Amino acid sequence: MKIIARLLTRMVFYRFLFILLGMTFFVLMLDTLSNMDDILAYSNNDYTALLRYAGLRFPQVTTTFWTLSLLLAVLLTLVELSWRNELVSLWAAGISPLQVMVMLLPLGIVLGVTQFAVKDRAVPLTARELRDWGVGDYSRKKLQLGERDPMWMRAGRDIVRAEKVDADMKRLEGVTIFRRDREGLLIEQIIADGAEQRNGRWILRNAVVYAPGNAPPERVGTMIYSGSLKFAASGARSGDPEEMTLSSLDYFIANQGFGIRPVFVYKTRWHKRLTLLFTAWLMIAVCIPLAARFRRGGAVGYMFGAGVAIGFAYFIFDGISTTIGEMGLAPPWMAAWMPVIALALLAAAMTLKAESVS
Repeated sequence: MKIIARLLTRMVFYRFLFILLGMTFFVLMLDTLSNMDDILAYSNNDYTALLRYAGLRFPQVTTTFWTLSLLLAVLLTLVELSWRNELVSLWAAGISPLQVMVMLLPLGIVLGVTQFAVKDRAVPLTARELRDWGVGDYSRKKLQLGERDPMWMRAGRDIVRAEKVDADMKRLEGVTIFRRDREGLLIEQIIADGAEQRNGRWILRNAVVYAPGNAPPERVGTMIYSGSLKFAASGARSGDPEEMTLSSLDYFIANQGFGIRPVFVYKTRWHKRLTLLFTAWLMIAVCIPLAARFRRGGAVGYMFGAGVAIGFAYFIFDGISTTIGEMGLAPPWMAAWMPVIALALLAAAMTLKAESVS
């Protein structure tokens, strides 16, 4: 059993690695070539910058194709075994589909944890430098951030935006304060040229207060603001949940998203990040029962097509469900976990049917 487990694990892993690297390098090549002019202009025609850009994009691209590569790797392994009639030997030896799934469980766990680590650590780390470059897709993100890379803060129910913050976070420039009521509705807006912290309070300079309705703005010059500001993490100023670690998502959730995005966007992405720990093994679990229906080498095309159809149906359902959660139309936990639960139930039903047939 251990020999068979090692053999199956090695077959799936090598094919997964080959497919993942092939897809990744192909996409990176196209991406780098399409943005070559911008990369060279940014680096003063230093061609090594092309390799650096590809290296920075590598973690994000790999996580994009991670699950799909594993799905194809498992299906190709099963097709090869079925074509050579080696699956017949497995079933004849009394090995059930459930036992095969257990054999591949360590591989699923390792790949799930690795994908989570790359998505949660490597992607946010490289995204910071890519935003500074402003090349390709990140040129639009840099434009949205503005030339001064604004910092978002929160004080109670108030949301504060500063165009520039000093290293000690004691002086702010270009300050806008959005004062909100208990329901989160805007009740007052304060715009000031700058702010300086003194004795735990913020002294606003050249402040203008805008009240709701048709009331004229009130110019008060110097103004004291007593809110205790909580700064958004410096590495997540854009507020893009895809480029944030799990701890940063926690911080943004605790502070209502700092007004950058609705809090349910960050809650959905927080739950979605955790699902990565289970998706890899579920992709394996949903493919194994398909092989139990094919005792000989025939109809392997049907098995491969059915597996691909199930995988792509999951990807579509997962994308739609995540979008619904980010729009606030469903609870974040439900939007993130429903596709995973559905895939798990499908794998369980297929496994029970395969076990009863065998």
